[in-house]
Formats: sequence, structure tokens, C-alpha cells
Amino acid sequence: MNLLRSPEDAHDIYQEAFLRVYKNLHTFRFDCSFHTWLYRIVTNLCLDALRKRRVRREENTVVETSEGTLDRMDTLEEPRAHGNPQRQLMSHELKQRIQDTLSSLTPRERTVFEMRHYQGLRLRTIGDMLGTSEEAAKNCLFRATQKMRAALGDFV
Repeated sequence: MNLLRSPEDAHDIYQEAFLRVYKNLHTFRFDCSFHTWLYRIVTNLCLDALRKRRVRREENTVVETSEGTLDRMDTLEEPRAHGNPQRQLMSHELKQRIQDTLSSLTPRERTVFEMRHYQGLRLRTIGDMLGTSEEAAKNCLFRATQKMRAALGDFV
């Protein structure tokens, strides 16, 4: 869900991942943990879906209504910010800037960034899950972090 930002797409990936695990369980070599193998399958399916989405230029959070264009991310409430309108505005602007910046990252950069910062995974594990080295994951995370810092610089 973190990567795809769409409950429907996440549910489809969830089902597809377990179908692939079931079909390919005989190929599991015990070189890594089962968790790592499963996570790699899910991550690869998510990356494939993101690539397809970019080719088709899908935008799941933005919908057309009779009143005009509506971003469904704007309808999510942030309960801690309601007491202070200025804080609510800053929170909304920050959230939008983060979403825009995450969307501008390459699918691989976004995946590595979210796996590290949202899920707290170690770089070695991320490298294993993506089929790359720890150093490649580290470089990808560095590029993503630099882009995030540049985009969010005035908020810090």
C-alpha cells in the first residue's frame, strides 16, 4: 500500500504475490530467509505495477467530480493538526510536497527510500530484496534522500 498508494492495486499485488509463491515454492533455495524471498517478490510486483502506471500515466489519487478535480489525499484527516489552522496548513503543504517529491523519484529510489524510512529495513536486507548489493541500495537511498532534502529544504 505504501508503494502503490491504491488499495485496489495493493490487493491485486497481494493476491498475485501469494499465487507466485505457491507456484514457485519448489524453487525456494533457502539461500535467504523466506521473509526476504517473499518481500522481494512483492517488491518486484510493485515496481512492475509502478512502471506500467507511469507508461499509462495513471493517477489514482486524483479523480474528476462534478465540482472539478479532486485529490483524494486531501480528504484524509490529520487529527493532530485540527487544533491549529496554521499548523493544519503547514501540515497539508508538507504532506503535498512529500507526496510530489516521492512521485518524482524513480520507482527504485522510491522503493528503497520507503523500505528504509517507512519500514525501517536495513540496507543489506533492502539490497537482498531488490536483488542488488548493499552498496547499490545505499547509493540509491542517498540519491533519493538528496532529492527529498532539496524539495523539502525550506520546511526544515
